Formats: sequence, C-alpha cells, structure tokens
Amino acid sequence: MLGEIQAHRDGIVVDLGPARQRCVLAALLVDRGRTVPVDGLIDRVWGDRPPQRVKSTLYSYLSRLRQALGTEAHPPLTGTTSIERSSGGYALLTAPGLVDMHVFRDLAGQARAAATHDDDDDGRAAALFERALGLWRGEPFAGVDTPWFNSLRESLLRELHACRLDRNDVQLRRGHHGALLTELTEGHGSHPLDERLAAQYMLALYRSGRTADALRCFERVRRALAEELGSDPGPELRRLHQSVLAGDPAIDTPGDAPTAVPVAGDETASGSPTALTPVVPRQLPAAPRWFTGRARELALLDRLLDPHSEQDRAVVISAIDGSGGIGKTWLALHWAHQQQDRFPDGELYANLRGFDPTGEPVPPHTALHGFLGALGTDPSRIPAEPDAQTALYRSLTAGKRMLIVLDDARDTTQVVPLLPGSPTCTVLVTSRSLLTGLSTARGARSLTLDVLTDSEAHHLLTRHLGTERGGAEPEAVATLLAHCAGLPLAISILAARATTNPDLPLAALAEELHETQTRLDALDTGDITADLRAVFASSYHALDPDSARGFALLGLAPGPDISLSATAGLTALPTARARALLRRLRAAHLVQEHTPGRYRMHDLTRLYAAERARENPTGGDEALLRLVDFYVHTARAGEAILDPHAVPTEAEAPAEGSAPYTPDGPEAAMAWFESEYACVLAAQTSAMTRGWYGRAWQLAWSVDTFLWRRGRIHDHLVVWRTGLLAAERLGDPGTRALAHRRVSAAHLRVGEDDTARDHLRHALALFEDAGDLLNQGHTHQALAQAWQQTGDDGQALHHAERSLRIYRQLKDTVWEANASNTVGWFQARLGAYEQARARCQDALALCRKAGYREGEAATLDSLGYTARRCGDLELALEHYGQALALRRLLNDTYEEANALSCIGETHHALGRYGHARDAWQQALTLYQAQQRTPEAENVQEQLGTLHDRH
Repeated sequence: MLGEIQAHRDGIVVDLGPARQRCVLAALLVDRGRTVPVDGLIDRVWGDRPPQRVKSTLYSYLSRLRQALGTEAHPPLTGTTSIERSSGGYALLTAPGLVDMHVFRDLAGQARAAATHDDDDDGRAAALFERALGLWRGEPFAGVDTPWFNSLRESLLRELHACRLDRNDVQLRRGHHGALLTELTEGHGSHPLDERLAAQYMLALYRSGRTADALRCFERVRRALAEELGSDPGPELRRLHQSVLAGDPAIDTPGDAPTAVPVAGDETASGSPTALTPVVPRQLPAAPRWFTGRARELALLDRLLDPHSEQDRAVVISAIDGSGGIGKTWLALHWAHQQQDRFPDGELYANLRGFDPTGEPVPPHTALHGFLGALGTDPSRIPAEPDAQTALYRSLTAGKRMLIVLDDARDTTQVVPLLPGSPTCTVLVTSRSLLTGLSTARGARSLTLDVLTDSEAHHLLTRHLGTERGGAEPEAVATLLAHCAGLPLAISILAARATTNPDLPLAALAEELHETQTRLDALDTGDITADLRAVFASSYHALDPDSARGFALLGLAPGPDISLSATAGLTALPTARARALLRRLRAAHLVQEHTPGRYRMHDLTRLYAAERARENPTGGDEALLRLVDFYVHTARAGEAILDPHAVPTEAEAPAEGSAPYTPDGPEAAMAWFESEYACVLAAQTSAMTRGWYGRAWQLAWSVDTFLWRRGRIHDHLVVWRTGLLAAERLGDPGTRALAHRRVSAAHLRVGEDDTARDHLRHALALFEDAGDLLNQGHTHQALAQAWQQTGDDGQALHHAERSLRIYRQLKDTVWEANASNTVGWFQARLGAYEQARARCQDALALCRKAGYREGEAATLDSLGYTARRCGDLELALEHYGQALALRRLLNDTYEEANALSCIGETHHALGRYGHARDAWQQALTLYQAQQRTPEAENVQEQLGTLHDRH
C-alpha cells in the first residue's frame, strides 16, 4: 500500500479489480486481523458520497476480492489469507510480513530499538532502516481520494519523514555522510523549516569539506524561521552552528567511518590496498505525490528492463526529453520508485541543473564527486583528474544492478562522464534538449513527452483541489484547464495558488487567465521554482542569439502553427537557415513539428516568446508585416491558378524578405490553402488590428475560391465580413463594390437571402456609377442566384439575361458561357426545356473551347437537370457523372456533394436503390463535413425512404 494498492502472487501482480474494490482491500489491510464495521468500511471507501445501494456494492466487492486473493484455480497468497465476516463487520486475516505498511512500521521500530540500545548496533539499525525505507514505492494509496485515506496518507508520510530522520542520525554516527548528501539536499529543499533535518544537512556538508555551504544553510534556516514564524533557531542548531564556526573536532567524522575506496596504486602504510566497505545508496528523491497518467510512457520505460532486450550487452540508457514543465522529472522518479526492487545495489540521483533558473549547470566532475561519496569513497581518496574520477566510478558500479538517474541535463557532454560502463546498470536521463548524441553514440532510447491528455489534466487538477471543490465550479475548472493546455507545471501552479487560498473562488482565478498579456503573471507563485516564466526564461537564455531572435519572432505568428516557408518570411532568412533554426528550437523543445513541415508552440510558450518579441517592437512589427505579406502574395498566386479567368485586383508590393512563392499548379494550390487557410484567416485578423486594410482585403479576395470549393461556408462569411470592413476603411468605391458582391455570396450560402440582395444592390449601384460593365454583369449573375434562393425563377432569369447581354457586348467568351448556362438553367426550372437544352449546349461548347472546366462542370449539371425533367434519366446520369468527375478534378467538394445528391435522386427514380444509397451516403458525408445542415437533413430523409422501402 506504500504506493499504488497492489497484491503480488509469485512475483506477478494480482488483478484486484476496479479502484473502489482495491480501496476496500486497503481499508481492511490497514486494520489487519481486526474487524472493521460495515459503516466504517463505507466511510473509508466512499467518504460522504456513497452510491445508492452502497451495501450491495460493498458485498459485491468483498466477494470478488475473496476470489482474487484465493481461488481453486490460484492458491491464496498464503495459507491463512481470508476475508472473514464477523458480527457487525469484516476482517482480513493474513500472516505477518505480507502487508508493506505494517512491515515498514515493524522494521522502523526494530531499527529505533537497535539504534538506542548500543552504538555497536548502529550497523544493524542502519540496515533495518534501509529495509523499511526500501518498501516505499511512491505515495501511499496512490490515486485514492477520500477523507479517511487522505488523512491516513498524511500520517504515513509523516512517519516516512521521521524514519528518514532517524536513519540519517544513525548513518551520520557511522560516518556515511557522503551517501546521504544528495538526499539531504533534496529533503532540506522540501522541508526548509525542519531544524533537525537542517542540522543533519549542515553536519554532512561540514564533514564533506563544505564548511561555507554548511554556514550558508544555517543562515537560510535562520532567515526563513524569522520571516515565516518570527522565531530563532533552537539551541541544538545554534550549538552546531558554533561548532562549525569553531571547527570543533567533536563533530568531525567518527573514527569508525567507512574505509576509503582504494585508488589505483594507493596502499596503506602497511603496504596493502585500502579495504572497501560495501554501501547501497538510495538517493532517489521522494516519489511525486501528484503524478498522474502517462501509462504509455511508463510501459515504454518498462521495456528497458525486458530480459529479452536487444541491449542486454550494453548499458541501458533512456533519455526523457520535453519542454520545461512537461513532467519529465515526475515521470522519471515515479518509474524509478516503481522499479526499486529491480535494483538491489541501489540508485544514484543527480540534479544536473542544466536549465535551472537559479544557477549554472552542475559540472560532471561535481556530480561524480557526489556519486563516489555515495558509493563509500572517502573524500580524501577521490582523484583530482576528471578522467580518473570516471574510471573509479565505473569500477565501483561494475557488475552492480543499479539505477542512475541524471535529471535536467543540459547536453550530451554533461551526461557522458556520468555513464557507467557495466551492462548491469540502467541510466535514466531527463533533459529539455533532444540528446541526439546519446542516441547515436550510446544507443540511448529517446522518449519525448507531450502535454497531458484532457482526462489526465482534469484528474491532476482534481487531485490537487479535491473532488468537492473542483466539482463545485466545473466551468471555472474547464477554463483553468483550457488555458494550461495540458502542461503539468502550469496546472500545479494554479492548484498551488488555489489550495493556499481556500477562500479564493476558482472563477476568480480563471478570470485572471483570460487576458493573454498577463496570463503568465497568474502562473507565478512567487517562488522561482514555481514560476512558469522563469522556466521558459532558462530555456530561452540557453539559446544562441540567432535562435533566441527566431524564437521570439515565432511568438508573433498569428496562426495555430507555421510552415517552413512562412518561417523564412517571418524571419527574413533563406529557407535553409530557417530550417536550421526550426531544427534547433525543436531540439530545445520550444517548438514541435506536429506534422511534417509544420511547427507549433505550446500556447504558454508562445505567450513568453511574444513577450520577448515585444522587447523590440520595431523588429516585431517588421517581421509580422513580412509574414502577412507572405500569406497575401502566396494566396494571390494560388487564387490566380484556381480561378485564372478572374480579373486580378491590385496589391502593394511584398515587404522585402517576405519570400512568397507560386504553387505548382491547381492541386498544389489547393494543398497550400488546405494547410495554410487557418493561418491566412489569423493573418487577416492581425492585418485589421494593425490597420493594414489593403492586406486584409487582399486576403479575403485571395482565399475566396478555396473556401467556396471546400464548402467552408461559415469561414467564408467571416472572411468577407472582415474584407468588407477593410474595403470601407480603404474608401475606394470599386473595392467596396467588389466586397459587397463577395460578401453577398457568403450570406446567400448560409441562407441569409435578404441580406445578400441588399449587398448586391449596393454593389450594382456602385458599379453603375463607375461605368464598370464587366462587374455589372457579374453582379446580375449574382442577383440571379439570390432570386433563385427565394424561389422567384422569373426574376432570376431576368438578371441572367441582362448579364448575358453585357458579356456579349464585352465579347468575353468565358463569362458569356457562364451566363448562357445560367439562362439555360432558369429556362429549365421554368419548364422551357428545349430552349434550356439549346442554351446549355451553346454554353458547353464555349467552355470546352476556352478550357474552362469549372463552367463545363456547371453546364453539365444544368444539362443533367434538364434531361431528368424531360424523363431521359440515363442521359441525366451521364451528364451528372461527367460533372462529378470534373468537380473532383477541381477539388470542389462543395459542388461534388450537390452532384452526388442529384445522382442519388436519378438512380432512385430508375429503381436502382443500392446505387442511390451509395451516392446519397457520400453526399451526406460531405454535407455534414461542410456543416450544411438543411442539405444533410434532406439527404437523410431520402435515405430514410430507402430504409422504409427495404
């Protein structure tokens, strides 16, 4: 129970069922051999929120536990393990020595008795303490959250702390200060006001020759006590302080300290090499209390210890990398504690402080010095030369089954001297850098951590807050989690603020996060180790100047991600140098390549990068202008490819260094828009914010065909509302007229017919005032479509015929073909089928002559409709099939859906219900993807008639 609640049979984990069922077992094991009343069991397992029929649920769990602990198929864990019913409750009977919590208490008691009996028993006491501490695998009852278990957990953690303090006293009396030093450092950091622990730490520092550090430790404690408690250190700590100042021999290493580890060629005065006292270091810091999730990553780490691993002849190394605050250390320590029984010769741990905001990275020789001391080497016998230290370290670890955890490494150079040479050892490294050198030269297995899943993040926050507080404000919890975006450190910081201010509503905390400019301020507890900005700063300051500049500029990019080409425009770098920049930032885990060639930042990382960019506002504005121009001019080139018959609008020349390019053909243009359109929309918003109205207008114009073909009707409307606003700010009547006409089409698609016609009337008046015949024709075409939406085909035909006369006057073949098809379409809708067919055949010939495939597809659709209305269903299918093929060739999924719907209707009329179903199912998928609800509902209704028929 000193970790997750588990049971083992012959070294194999027993399936104890769901979490509540395991809680029932733990609640009985705590009082092993004693009866626990039924009501008491319910309170322990469910607290104040028992389910309905809780007793039935409890009895079911007890029955299943009996089966799990001992069945005919599997012998019981021992011959006496059983769950017995007695008057008023249940008792779990089992032999002594099987429940880790009770064994821990027994061993700790024996160790204390040995320690107080006689100094000669210190060796036995130390061994008993180490056995007791070795039983701990993590937080007691990990993952269980009820008031009774929470209270017991806190009590056990206090017992653990007391046991460590008693063990420390014994080991210090034995002169094993070197083996304790790393653990004492971590413990003092976690319990800065514990005077007994501070005294032990000071004594270990003093005996290791670090008198100045011991005195600094005292001063920190004295200051902390004064500031937080208004008191002074106690008499024992003050006496130790005086002894350190005086160099009192009474606190020197005892005479029976462990004998020094021999150095090659070193001999005692008698001529024989010095002896080595075996030491089993247990340097792991405490397992992280709030560790959550990471099942996949833990499974990958478990494979390191697979006896059939291909690496069984080499040191097994795993490098956990990821951004600051992602939870690398938590994962490493949680896994290490789970696997302690696999490393009987101990664990070494070093915080290499590669990205520590409070100081410089730890030199390898300093970490080696600590390891050698932990392995029992007398400080005076440690070689001065780093290479000799590494050789001695590898000699001492040779053949031992040890785990070495190297936390927060800066780079491969810092790690290599700390690698053992024996294949019996396992090394776990964490770093914010991608340690490719370890992978290529040492065969390390890389494990990159990403953010927590939504469920894992919610579970972590709930564990911090408690289910009651989190459940009371679900909307605030959702907001907090959304702004943390799965980053464990951010979640923990907010949880710390909430738990230290229990009267603070979570909604108030969530409100602080709404403002992006100050969001990082809300993620600061006042402690530099729990300040997200400080975490990001330490990664930023580790970058070279060019990478730091590029990182800051990427924080300004308005879209959800960015491509390599766009990065080149943003930074004004050649493509090769932009690629190298992104590679360096990816290795530092400041950007992610989430799909090939596209990069993104975590939301909070981006906020920090933008802060750095604002330190140079002029450079930031110039970079953003280059990025917007990259999108404007690449989009214009793509639009010209997709709609070569449209008259291009005028645009400002691109900013120097923006590096736009022209896609290679229609397919490449559609692919570019598909990957970049969210960034284009974000760039349009940024352009409007900064008053770059011409660019905002151009982006609306340039993305129009793509959004039309893809059926992104709501994005289409948003883009053109912004485009119209930009056009009005520009003040040019021609631009305003174009914007009115384009925004009308977007309104028409979402069913806002009246609004669409109002915009078209504005557009037509402006074009007539300007004498712009071509655009008058286009506007009459648009008015024809608008009147069709209202069902007035007569008015629609009137505007179509007016547009046809204008195009013929202008001798524009493509637009004449368009208008001829439109006239034919409305003639067919009005029942003039022969006229309609003739008009559409003329239009089809013009389209094919001009190579105008979009017009050809539209005209084939009109011919299919006409044939269907005339009863020639096979000819209708032929026309619709040709139209569908062209729509797919053009990547026009909007009209593809319409063609499929018509094909389904025609098959249905022919009695080919299977073919009709296939076509309608395809149309339905497209309609739903395009959020075209009325069309989708119509097709679903038609599919329903097929279901009724069959």
